[in-house]
Amino acid sequence: MTPDPKPELGIVEGFYGRNWRWDERRAVMRLLQPHGYTFYLYAPKADAHLRRQWQAPYPAEGAAELASFAEDCRAAGVRFGIGLSPFEIWSAFDRPAQTALADRLSLFADLGAADVGLLFDDMQGDRPDLAERQAEVVDFARAHIAGARLIVCPSYYSDDPVLDRVFGERPDKYLETLGARLAPEVEIFWTGEVVCARQFSPGHLQRVTEQLRRKPFLWDNYPVNDGPRMSPHLHLRGFTGRPASIRSHIAAHAINPALQPMLSCIPALTLAMSYDRGDAYEYGAAFLEAATFVAGPEIAALLQADLLGLQDAGLGGMTDERKARLRDKYAALDHPCAREVVEWLDGRYGVSAEEVATQ
Repeated sequence: MTPDPKPELGIVEGFYGRNWRWDERRAVMRLLQPHGYTFYLYAPKADAHLRRQWQAPYPAEGAAELASFAEDCRAAGVRFGIGLSPFEIWSAFDRPAQTALADRLSLFADLGAADVGLLFDDMQGDRPDLAERQAEVVDFARAHIAGARLIVCPSYYSDDPVLDRVFGERPDKYLETLGARLAPEVEIFWTGEVVCARQFSPGHLQRVTEQLRRKPFLWDNYPVNDGPRMSPHLHLRGFTGRPASIRSHIAAHAINPALQPMLSCIPALTLAMSYDRGDAYEYGAAFLEAATFVAGPEIAALLQADLLGLQDAGLGGMTDERKARLRDKYAALDHPCAREVVEWLDGRYGVSAEEVATQ
């Protein structure tokens, strides 16, 4: 029996820490497109003009880079999108805030954004009328996006109680109210039972569908490795806990990549394999196949042999001697994946708690 088509796959560049370069974004987009990754949402936390400085004029040089990347995405058959985090705009959605939002959305249209993310995550949210106030902002945005697909990230985008501890207790029936209030064509991001989900089950997704009144648009926080806890680890293994059977329970599946662009492509390819192969999928074999495709057989064999140290032990679990041996081994190889391993060993991808709090 031929497997059902895989869902729409894509990248949501939504991590904290060091920004990717534009040539790295292009390389990731072009490598993954033939494997079913057909949208790319630009929303890095380090772009302050999409977050804490969202009302300030967007720098001309950055806008030109976005326009060029959007054109390259269209040429490759990939939907280009931009995610905006208008910090706590619902607390005072007055005329100045509305004008600033309309101006920013107009810029996105000029840049050729086919998708617009309105991201209410990682902001204080403990107010009883949160869903209604956010819906008002979304309704305003819908009138100013000129046909682009609108994807909303709720403030409480997971069942995870960590969100309530950090951003305040979620309002009663928040998801149900937001789902009922938003137009049916508006998509809603969801990260799972916890922020970094180990698995997505059909039962869980069906329950969330009922709450949101639409299938969730997955924001999958693997292989992302930002923050002080995760950045000392390389997330390389093939995807698990995403059975092909969930395809009929989701609107689309976006992954938040790791800080290392080319290494991120390895697990990204295994997700496509998982959907394509269904019950025949083997995550270990898929990892080696994907690593060989991305980095070549020599580096793939090294990554496989070093996987326990790179992903599980991490920098904190290695001796200085072990790090030095690994560095010498990968520094001798001329490939972006090897260079990313070296830079990670050198601590150049570390993300501090201060960065997470201020980006």
